[in-house]
This record gives sequence, C-alpha cells and structure tokens, in this order.
Amino acid sequence: MAGRIMIENGSEMYRVEDTMNRIAQNAGEKDVVVFTTPMGLFMGIKNKHYVQLRAIQSRTMNLEKVSRVNSLSREFAQHQINLNQLHHELELVDRNTPVFPFWEQVVAAAIVSCTLMIIFAGEYDWIDMPLCAVVGAIGYAIFYYLNLWSNVRFVSEFMASFILGLAAFVGVHLGLGHNINNIIIGAVMPLVPGVAITNAFRDLLAGHLLTGISRATEAVLSACAIGTGIALIFRFFV
Repeated sequence: MAGRIMIENGSEMYRVEDTMNRIAQNAGEKDVVVFTTPMGLFMGIKNKHYVQLRAIQSRTMNLEKVSRVNSLSREFAQHQINLNQLHHELELVDRNTPVFPFWEQVVAAAIVSCTLMIIFAGEYDWIDMPLCAVVGAIGYAIFYYLNLWSNVRFVSEFMASFILGLAAFVGVHLGLGHNINNIIIGAVMPLVPGVAITNAFRDLLAGHLLTGISRATEAVLSACAIGTGIALIFRFFV
C-alpha cells in the first residue's frame, strides 16, 4: 500500500523501493524482494511462498501523500506506531489527504504564469503580466476539467495549450497585451511536466532504467502535446 500510494502520486522509484524495504525490515522480514514499475509493483519474501502484486491505476502529482508515507515509515521504524496502526494510517493517507481547492490551484497557476514570464523574458513586462496571469489560469482550468472527463492525459494537455494560446492571441488582438511570445511562455508553465522530467532523470541515474525511460517518454509526449497546441495557434492565427 505504501509503495502504491507513492508511485501513484509522483515519487521516484528508488524512494519507493527504499521505503518498502525499510517497512518490511522493521516488521521483521529481512529478506524481501521488491520490483517496481510505473504500471505495477511486486513484492515477495525469499524462500517463502508470499508474493503480492499491485496494479497502478492512475498517476498524478501529490507530494503531500508522498511526504506523509515517508513520515509514517519513519514513525514505524522508531516504534512509535505498530504495523496495524501503520496500515490504518496509510489507508487514511490514501483516502483522506486534503488537497487545495480548485480556486486556489487556479490562483496559483496565475501567479506562477506571470512570475515565470518575468524570469524567461528577462524583464519586468508589467503590461503583459495581467493578461499572462489570466491566460495561465484559463489554461490550467481547462486542463483540470478535461482530466476529470478524459482518461487520455495528452488530449487534455493539447486542448489546454491550444485554448491557452487562443486566449493569448485574442487578448493581444484586443490590446490587453503586446508580446504574445512572452505571454504564452509564462502561461504554459503550469502545464509543463517539470517534476516528471526531473524524476525520470533521477531514476535513470539511480539505475532504474525501465522506469526512467518510461517516465521520460511520458514527459516528452506531454511536452509534444503542449507544443503542438501552441504551434497550431502560431500556424493559423499569428
């Protein structure tokens, strides 16, 4: 359960395996075998007929859950909780971990968009900042709702980037901004799979070649979907 929660919420694979091994060892099982992939995980005990398999149904990014699982594994290692309490707490983490409300996520996307626009543009473009914030918020909101309705992640990223680019074009055309390049560069940042790319390289460096390659491929496909949506705007409107 601990491993599944961590994989589903964006943890690196070496951290997943380390956490599972530590929980098993602190529970008295020294000889365990753990094998993890982005689609499932396997755990067995050497010289015993005990093997568990868990399928990974969905993958998202919720580092709060990863942090809570790490904290619980440390509490178990320090004998602050027993195995039954650990299992109960993991169930609570899996089901009841609070998330930020939708409006706060949209506001955060707006703030990230305009601030990163300044970083990438290299200047304080005060005129374009309000439009960039609005466009970034619109793009993230579209991405959020399409993820609820569609199981194909790349479709939601493509549509969100396309509508985001269209909103930037309309805003500039109406005189609300003047540099569409800076606006789009900032507004698209909440959609960029930065954590996925980072975790992919960390897994590769840690020797998890299968996981690293698969995660890197997923991140590249996400980037291609985002880039295609923006490219269509420049091809047909700009």
